[in-house]
Amino acid sequence: MKVLKDILYKVSLISTTGDMELRIQNIVFDSRKVVDRSVFVAVPGTQVDGHEFIETAIEKGAKVIICEQLPSELKDGITYVQVVNSAKAMGIMASNYFDNPSEKIKVVAVTGTNGKTTTVTLLHQLYMALGYSTGLLSTVENKINEEVIPATHTTPDSVSVQALLRKMLDAGCTHCFMEASSHAIVQERIAGLKLVGAVFTNISHDHLDYHKTFDEYIKAKKKLFDDLPKDAFALVNEDDKRGMVMLQNCKATHLTFGLKSPSDFKAKIISNTLEGLELDINGKLIWFLMIGSFNAYNLLGVMATAVLLGEEEEEVLRELSAIKGAKGRFDRISIGGITAIVDYAHTPDALDNVLKTINGVRTGVEQLITVVGCGGNRDKTKRPIMAKIAVQESNKAILTSDNPRFEDPMEILKDMQSGIGPSEIRKILTIEDRREAIKTACMLSNKGDIILIAGKGHEDYQEIKGVKHHFDDAEVVTELLTQFTQS
Repeated sequence: MKVLKDILYKVSLISTTGDMELRIQNIVFDSRKVVDRSVFVAVPGTQVDGHEFIETAIEKGAKVIICEQLPSELKDGITYVQVVNSAKAMGIMASNYFDNPSEKIKVVAVTGTNGKTTTVTLLHQLYMALGYSTGLLSTVENKINEEVIPATHTTPDSVSVQALLRKMLDAGCTHCFMEASSHAIVQERIAGLKLVGAVFTNISHDHLDYHKTFDEYIKAKKKLFDDLPKDAFALVNEDDKRGMVMLQNCKATHLTFGLKSPSDFKAKIISNTLEGLELDINGKLIWFLMIGSFNAYNLLGVMATAVLLGEEEEEVLRELSAIKGAKGRFDRISIGGITAIVDYAHTPDALDNVLKTINGVRTGVEQLITVVGCGGNRDKTKRPIMAKIAVQESNKAILTSDNPRFEDPMEILKDMQSGIGPSEIRKILTIEDRREAIKTACMLSNKGDIILIAGKGHEDYQEIKGVKHHFDDAEVVTELLTQFTQS
């Protein structure tokens, strides 16, 4: 247990009432998780306000209340701490509670619309190959070396982040590579972390259901760089027009990477096929197992990060050339002469990148059939755009269900269909059932054809009305192609 006054170190306080010498058991922001001697942090949320549950938390045994607004009645025997920002305070407190693990481990955060998961996964794989004990916090999974810890959010809550870092440190980890989503940055889930560096991959329209405007979305990403300390590095993709925006008012050392612009770290694509990618990096020709210009950026960003962390460039490139990348990112499955590609592309920019990559390496004789859906209760503006991209870049597009969540799948599909012009209607099929959509794509394919199944990637479920049903795109297409080629 820790003494309350010690875990409040560096928190911006407004007032305190009660015993600051209390020894506390844990820090929670969910009143259902309160135990005796808990600190309950009342965090204003997007759906519920933690201040409404202060009374419940006290009834369950909380002895300390951290809040932005004090209750009208203060109870005897309870310590109240009024703070400027509850969410930020919770991150700082959690760091202190777990003895500030990020000050003893090198933590690098990666943000951007696309490429976050691939970048942190590549960094984790690279550092494991280089012989380091390494941690990973990603959308797909959290890892301590090779031990997998299931991920529920792109970035967990701040208490969970600090607890995971403590476990990593106790396991001997020297580095941790983590995704930093726009939600997590705004919600202060990374508050209390000391970062040695941050990486910006790119930005395009996403999460406008939450941020409301593209400008607010950009500001959310930029906050990561605004908060970096002077002794950290800020590495951005200079080919993205918002890359340099991230560096404005950033106190850290500014560095860039790119394929087109003069940059601190620069590469050139020599060849790009379905088998791999050849890059010229500082006069060295390197063959990678990954595919596409978007992965050229990911690989270059990873190499640059490793060099900035003190690794030798040549050794980094040698190890990177043997790495396959993250699950559900351009996963290729070839059965009976038909190639299926499963990819997490769930934004217009990501879908466009994947389709242009495939079109850049195909002969044009084969068909390209794209199966794509859009998630429910998320940014509706991207739905018609994604459908239009799928139709324009494919021989045939099959619009289907993704994670409808609490929306009617057919209403989502109607939104997607609104992006299709009269001349393109003949190129689309709309099949609500995702398995049937993949089955239809397989039935329409001949030897040599390519099927892209986009939107879910690594996810092994479909979320429908609050329930997650097992569904794995790679598993389903493998089963169906095997059936068809054997019959």
